[in-house]
Amino acid sequence: MPIVKVIEVISSSTKGIDDAMANAVKEASKTIRNIDSVYVKDIKAHVKDGVISTYGVVCKISFRLDD
Repeated sequence: MPIVKVIEVISSSTKGIDDAMANAVKEASKTIRNIDSVYVKDIKAHVKDGVISTYGVVCKISFRLDD
């Protein structure tokens, strides 16, 4: 039976929430194999001069451990 581990990461983007999620998975996959899913725990946006400047997400990334 495979063991699944979950880590929490924070990521951001100037483009949007989808891009912030993609950045989280892209960066995590540089050092982690077998990523199965990403769960967005929290969403945040920074505002500058009345306009959203960056989007941030707190994600839980699940991955299977090797046997």
